[in-house]
Amino acid sequence: MRSKPELLKEDTDALVILDGRQSQRAAAIQRGLCRMLKTLGFVSLCELPLKNNRRADVIAVSPSGEVWIAEIKSSVTDFRSDQKWPEYREYCDYFFFAVAEDMPIEILPEDTGLIIADKYGAEIMREAPEHKLVAARRKALMLRFARAAAHRLHGFADPESHQQGMKT
Repeated sequence: MRSKPELLKEDTDALVILDGRQSQRAAAIQRGLCRMLKTLGFVSLCELPLKNNRRADVIAVSPSGEVWIAEIKSSVTDFRSDQKWPEYREYCDYFFFAVAEDMPIEILPEDTGLIIADKYGAEIMREAPEHKLVAARRKALMLRFARAAAHRLHGFADPESHQQGMKT
């Protein structure tokens, strides 16, 4: 178990966070959410830095190229203290909040999707409204997603290169 997150600078396009930052509760929500996305045919990345200097908790791409972003909220305090979520909408076709079963959902905006999750899985409780990405942003986002995924995979195959700060 890591005592703190490991930051790896690949290039100006991707800062890779190898987790350890979330609470156990948020990590459980993340795990169940990613499991559900996989059953729907999506591929996902956690903690993907976006061009607007925000970091998507979970970003997922469908087989047809739809992009979903899910913002994980582990408590009422977490939701109330972090109101940057509208800034994620311009980087996805669908935006969701992912929360635990005991979260009071009435505090979450009704114009967002809602996913209830635990460490075993998740369920979409409210569909997200569609707001299509513009083509240029979609292309840039897909490149960022692919580069980050490849960089992280390379980190598993050759951890020493990342520790030395080598570029892939």
